[in-house]
Amino acid sequence: MTPRWPSILWVVRHGQSAGNVARDAADAAGELRIALDHRDVDVPLSPLGEEQARTLGAWFAAGDEDGRPEIMLASPYVRAVQTAEIFRGAGGCAPDEKICIDERLREKEFGILDGLTRLGIEDAHPEQAEFRLALGKFYHRPPGGESWCDVILRLRSLLDTVSLHYGGRRVMIVAHQVVVLCLRTIIENLGEKEILAIDREGDVANCAITEYRFDPGAGRDGNLVLSRYNVTAPIENDVPVTREPDAMVAARG
Repeated sequence: MTPRWPSILWVVRHGQSAGNVARDAADAAGELRIALDHRDVDVPLSPLGEEQARTLGAWFAAGDEDGRPEIMLASPYVRAVQTAEIFRGAGGCAPDEKICIDERLREKEFGILDGLTRLGIEDAHPEQAEFRLALGKFYHRPPGGESWCDVILRLRSLLDTVSLHYGGRRVMIVAHQVVVLCLRTIIENLGEKEILAIDREGDVANCAITEYRFDPGAGRDGNLVLSRYNVTAPIENDVPVTREPDAMVAARG
């Protein structure tokens, strides 16, 4: 019988975003809004982010992992697609491997708070700053945006697709920080306190690997078991490791 889950599931955050510089400049200047003239979905990789993705691909190409991905899934955001394409171009997977774009892997949506610094949120939407403080980041949903619970709901559907079509395969997902954490919540059956404790330990690094392996002895029908989390070894010896939140998401969800 085909296993229910992939043999290996790698979840990778995209490389450093070009918007990080704009966000840092806005914070340093005490600005209310980040100076970007395009949508969050269109924010590309920085030159460093491109190099991070290339280095990760070369790591897999050199055989430093247990095989290369057979299936590539990516968020539709430009920075995630570019990471997957550069990874493939560096030999991280077969050159003809199609990158499957899945909108369920998109970044957490911030609605009316998108593009605002923390000062900007307190200035323009003080009631939302109060709601977030009262509800916590796991449950707070800004108008037009999502809570972590909303992200988890769409990712449950994504994992159903993965288990239906990719059992026994080696699968890589390229997405965003909140997506990495929310996938951990589902796969490991974590609660709010547990996943937020992990989040408080530090941001998910750009191009870091989170790895699950299928264990036939885990549970009644076998299950995915966490092997590694937030591992930067493939890139840290060659290019700088970065852990900044995404640029248009100054109010980290």
